[in-house]
Amino acid sequence: MTLVDSAPPQPQPSGGAGPGPNPDLDLDLDLDLDLADPVLHAEQDLMPLWRALRERDPVHWQPPREGRPGFWVVTRHEDVSAVYRDAETFRSDRGNVLDTLLAGGDSAGGSMLAVTDGPRHARLRTALMKSFSPRALDGVVRSVRTATLALLEEALERGACDFARDVAARIPLRAICDLLDVPEADRDELLALTSAALGSERADAGPEEAWLARNDILLYFADLAARRRLAPGDDVISALAGFRPGGEPLTDEEIVLNCYSLILGGDETTRLSMIGAVRALLAHPGQWRLLRSGEVSTRSAVEEVLRWTSPALHAGRTAAADVVLRGRAVAAGDVVTVWNVSANHDERVFDRPDRFDLARTPNRHVSFAYGSHFCLGAYLARVEIGTLLEGLRTLVGAMEATGPGSPVYSNFLSGSAHLPLSWSRA
Repeated sequence: MTLVDSAPPQPQPSGGAGPGPNPDLDLDLDLDLDLADPVLHAEQDLMPLWRALRERDPVHWQPPREGRPGFWVVTRHEDVSAVYRDAETFRSDRGNVLDTLLAGGDSAGGSMLAVTDGPRHARLRTALMKSFSPRALDGVVRSVRTATLALLEEALERGACDFARDVAARIPLRAICDLLDVPEADRDELLALTSAALGSERADAGPEEAWLARNDILLYFADLAARRRLAPGDDVISALAGFRPGGEPLTDEEIVLNCYSLILGGDETTRLSMIGAVRALLAHPGQWRLLRSGEVSTRSAVEEVLRWTSPALHAGRTAAADVVLRGRAVAAGDVVTVWNVSANHDERVFDRPDRFDLARTPNRHVSFAYGSHFCLGAYLARVEIGTLLEGLRTLVGAMEATGPGSPVYSNFLSGSAHLPLSWSRA
């Protein structure tokens, strides 16, 4: 099979060590960087690297290191979209992020929507889609709008805040917890667990901390799902518990794992996009003026925030068959990573991609992925980000960062854990 092929396949060395470096690659491209290293993504500006890879080695092989297998790094928008689109060749059921793929696979494969393919994926997606339709989300959207304005008013009253902690952390968490009907008393604890499950505020955090957080989330939803089976309500967990495709109910494992997926996917990426939006507005005062004056639409501003922040840096897949991707011979079983952060800055698709432009249109970003795994919560995420931008436009007059903030240490998530600022009313 050949996808986006532009050159003959390069020969593979014997011994299963992967294809080795591209011999045509300029020497100024640093091939020693470990793209699985969270510190690299948190502390370095990798835009020059992504630009170089797109230009000179768009399907790049990172060789094995420190006992981990090697993996492919796909960086051009066209190729990223092709991998997303071909779910038969590039499968998700062994895992969809680097950490699990390099560790041997995801134990949730085949049970959780994000790491499921084929008919099973369609079955689970059908179980969830109704709960994420605009009509079904009407009450959640109203709650988000009310809560967002209240959080902004409260923070403006104080005159200073940590925007990441005091505002952004509360909005998407409230929305997804409303959908799952998580009790108010449990929400702060869930926020702490979701933040620790996919990243850390510390460079020296060990993998055991994320493992413990993920397990605590699973245990929490196992208990909540058991209660909903006995006393169902009008929420996503109850909908999953009552769903019977072909007459068979979903298993407890399927319910718990998909709650886990929803809380992580619904909270972390949207929260980081919101924080990134404010950071970008602080760094680009001209765009902040355009937003405040109403010269740019909220709709286009939301899409540019999603492109610019690219909160999910990558997605992972496993090749199900030998395939040629832009002249590179990908073997069955190889780990293939597609880098949204690079695709969203591809000069072949975006005019002046390194410019933050709230009026940008069209805006074909891949922050919600593409194809059959397109983000189920895209509509809700857009509503949340749009509501925040409208609130900033309406309520905030001036704002200024009062500290550098701090990055999230993750090879999957991109953004800031803290954003201290002072601001005043419009």
